[in-house]
Order: sequence, then structure tokens, then C-alpha cells
Amino acid sequence: MPKIDFLPKQIECFRALTVDSPVEWVLFGGGRGGAKSFTGSVWQIQRRLKYPGTRGLIGRSKLDTLKKTTLKTFFEVCALYGLRMEKDMTFNAQSNVITFANGSEILLKDLFAYPSDPEFQQLQGLELTDAWIDEAAQVSRRAVEVLSSCFRFKMKEYDLKPKMLLTCNPHKGWLYHEFYVPWRDGTTSPKRAFVQSLASENPHLPSSYLDTLEDLHEIDRQRLKYGIWEYDESADGLFGYEDLSHAFRDEKVIGEMYLTCDVARLGKDRTVIAVWRGLQCIEIHELRKQRVDEVVRAIRELQARHSVETRNVIADADGVGGGLCDVLRCREFMNGSRAVHPERFVHLKAECYYKLAEKVEARAIVLPISHRDTIMKELDMIRRKRPEADGKLSVSSKDEISRQHGLSPDYADAIMMRMFFELYPNYGKYSYG
Repeated sequence: MPKIDFLPKQIECFRALTVDSPVEWVLFGGGRGGAKSFTGSVWQIQRRLKYPGTRGLIGRSKLDTLKKTTLKTFFEVCALYGLRMEKDMTFNAQSNVITFANGSEILLKDLFAYPSDPEFQQLQGLELTDAWIDEAAQVSRRAVEVLSSCFRFKMKEYDLKPKMLLTCNPHKGWLYHEFYVPWRDGTTSPKRAFVQSLASENPHLPSSYLDTLEDLHEIDRQRLKYGIWEYDESADGLFGYEDLSHAFRDEKVIGEMYLTCDVARLGKDRTVIAVWRGLQCIEIHELRKQRVDEVVRAIRELQARHSVETRNVIADADGVGGGLCDVLRCREFMNGSRAVHPERFVHLKAECYYKLAEKVEARAIVLPISHRDTIMKELDMIRRKRPEADGKLSVSSKDEISRQHGLSPDYADAIMMRMFFELYPNYGKYSYG
């Protein structure tokens, strides 16, 4: 093995990835120039050489980018280790497999969330020993979960534990909520580790590189030079932090009773039911893997308990929710239906979210303190999308959020639906889009 003077943060990362460590997923990074790709390459090479016949995986959102960037660094590190192509290792560019002389392999994989394979079935048949995902912020949490379920190859033989290395730059996605926030708050799970690595801590970089990072756009400079995860995204955020925080208060609002329900789509998401008194959400109930008839029963029980008239009940009618609305004979919420003000908004869902933001800013909404963390996190995921060509306003779609954050904004959608009754006042017959 070559003599390499690893940086303190690299040593900390490798320590978390040792067999004796309880950590299963390690996130390493926090800024450009922090030796992320070098660290991932070293770890994969060392694992393959130490454990003959094992199989690792190097993944990235797009395979083409992986081969043009990550793989280049990998082969540079191989040369540093004195590994020679065709003698110590081979690379099959067709199958995208690197094979070592001792029988170990590294698979190169495309981890993009293609609409034709949302559950990553193309990965589920793999048998792996470990994996490294580069630029993990561009990869959905679901892909990482599927890869983790594949860790079984030669592990018993070498008495190994599941190990996943994730490398990335700061990003307001699922890694932010699952790694950075717990690390910041001192609540990190024993099975998770976050190691912050910055360009300023890497003495091997030329001084001019830091000057280059200083010249970046403000947000990119915060992220890539200083490793700031809580960079300002206010230009895209729909809800102001202070306004939203004020919504969680102990105050009783007088008003008519309502019930809103975001229904699980084909059993993949949570069903979330919110009970309202005026613009105060007084209760939120979460149901998982419940049949439509069970959700109907739960809604009827809440209706009876809180005296909610059926005309004040609304449920997401997209997908399986349509059947629920038919049984309850309640109002249907169609996300893509025509907005009340179609000249301004692309569809009803977008208009309801902008209306909710307006009410939150006016301090008119009261939300349950007991669900503060979940609701804050989900509403923070709702982002303004750039106006369409016709100038109409829109927001992030549920599928976009799920891919980016690994979490479906079911609580946020249940709360958003309350705005239907503000846009369509409750009187007589109604119709929309």
C-alpha cells in the first residue's frame, strides 16, 4: 500500500466506515475541493483489495457523467496505488464493470429516477458488499434504500457490516434533513455519520482555487466554498420561516368545522387527515397502508366526533382517492384542475399553495404544535417554480419533491387543501375546472 498522508476529515470518514463501527451510512462532504471523490475512490480500492472476491458499486445520477468525472479520479487513485490496467485490474466499458486480479469487482451504475422505473427494480436483483454514491444530492433516497437492501454478497464470509458512503456538496434535499440537521442538533443516529470537509482544509489545493470559489455567485459561494447547508433559498421558498413559525401557537380560533384528506396513492404514501376549526388545524391523523374502506371509516368517525358536515369535507381525488370521494360523497380535490384565477396560476393546487402562503404571512393560519417539525419540513420543500412561458405561477410537484427529498409532502398537501374552501366559499352548489 502506498504511503498517503490523509487529511483529518478523511481519517474520520474512514474510521466511520470500519468494520467495528456501527455506522452504516456515511455522508462525507460539504464543499467543493474537500477531496470527496479521492476519498470515495480510496475506500472502494482498499475494500476490494482487502476482501478478495467482493463486489462494490460506484453510482451517480447519470452514468455518462460518472464515467467522465468520478471514474477519472478513480483511475488516478488506482495509479497512485500502483495498480496497472490489464495486469492488476480490467475495465469493461460495455458492462461497466471493473474487475481486480483477486476476483473483486466494482459495478458502475446509473441511479437516475427514471419515470419508467420509480422503484429502481433494475437495482433490486444486485448482490453487493458495499457502495459509494458520488454527488448523492442528485440521487433519490429511494435509490439509496434499494442499494442498501442489496448488501449481502460475501458479507458473512468476511463478517462484514452494511456500509454506504455518500459524497456531495450542500443541498436542501433529503440529505439535509437526514444527515446535516441531526449533526447540527447533536441527534445523529448511531447508524449515520456526517463528516464536513471543506476546500480550506485541503492543503493540496492551489491557493488560486479558493480565489476561484470566492468569485462564484453568492449562493454557490456559500455552498461550495464555505460548506453552508443553510444557504439562503428565499428566492424560491414559498413560506417565510418566521411567518411559518408563528403559525404554531396556542390559540383557539372560532369558525366552521372542516376536514381535509390527502389520500395515499396506490399505497405508497401516507394518508393524512386534518380537522379544522375555521383556519385552525386542531387535529392531524396519519394512516399507513390502510384500505379505502378503512380510511372512509376513519373520516366518518372524525366527522361525527367534530360535527363536520359532508359539504365541508374534501379529499384528494387523484388516483385511489376518487373512490373514497365517491363513497363519502364529499368534495373532490383535483390537483391539476383549472385554477380560480387561471390567468395567474397553472392549476388549482398551485393557487391553493399560494393562497396558503398568503394566509400564513397574514398570521391567519394556526397549526398544531405537536406536528411542528414535520409540517415545517414539508412546507419548506414547497418551492416556487419559475413562471411558465405564459407567466403563470406554479409550485414543485409531489413527484419532484419525492425524488429530491425522499419524502412525500402528504401533511403539506392536506393543509393546502383547506384553501379550497377559501377560494370556493361554502354555499349552495359549486363547480370547478
